[in-house]
Amino acid sequence: MPRLIVFDLDFTLWDCGGTWCDCLNPPFRQQHDRIVDRTGRHVRLYGDVEAILAYCDQHEITMGLASRTEQPRWASELLDMLDITHRFPFAEIYPSSKLRHFAALQKATGWDYASMLFFDDEMRNIREVGELGVTSIYVRDGMSSELFHDSLQQFADTSRDA
Repeated sequence: MPRLIVFDLDFTLWDCGGTWCDCLNPPFRQQHDRIVDRTGRHVRLYGDVEAILAYCDQHEITMGLASRTEQPRWASELLDMLDITHRFPFAEIYPSSKLRHFAALQKATGWDYASMLFFDDEMRNIREVGELGVTSIYVRDGMSSELFHDSLQQFADTSRDA
């Protein structure tokens, strides 16, 4: 198992009405069982995300976030509203390269890159972070249980070959 699983936010863990969280229009509010922005854009976790996070909790896999956003405060507010902030003891959420995010994660944890698994929807981030030695997985249509479990197997296979 990886020591640290790192997720991007936009189009990886959540959908913000078809845009990035820094393109939303606060204030955010709870409307019935939904979180919406001022224009009514619905912010939601992808359907399998809760099960994926629960799996990590059950298997005591540490989780982190690496998100490049111009509005880190908004992202933090949405994480709180979705009630998942507590699951991520490591969170690098600010406008910068994913290389900077991962350098900070490596420094904070003391774990080498080869012990990390990363999910992101942007191929440039997958390439950059993969060059560090992190097993990096491209997320095409939001996180799914199938992608997650296939990636755990890929991580295990890569670790065995190393």
